[in-house]
Amino acid sequence: MKLRDQATNGQNTRPSRFQPDVPEERGKNLPTLDEIHRRAHEIHVERGGHGYDLDEYLDEWLQAERELREKHNRSSDESAGEK
Repeated sequence: MKLRDQATNGQNTRPSRFQPDVPEERGKNLPTLDEIHRRAHEIHVERGGHGYDLDEYLDEWLQAERELREKHNRSSDESAGEK
């Protein structure tokens, strides 16, 4: 039993291979999945919107997520500066 608990704890504390480009700040107003999806679609259309390649979709999603996180962080910083 003790060995199984150690294995489970080791699995739960392993660092993720996928780290966001913009650090996540807890308690901040973060973009929703729907917002990211809409922005990713906008990026796709801006690039010509021809079909969907999985690599392109992932690039568009990550770009959208990065842009929206930066936007949300800026707006949070600006509102904190007004207080």
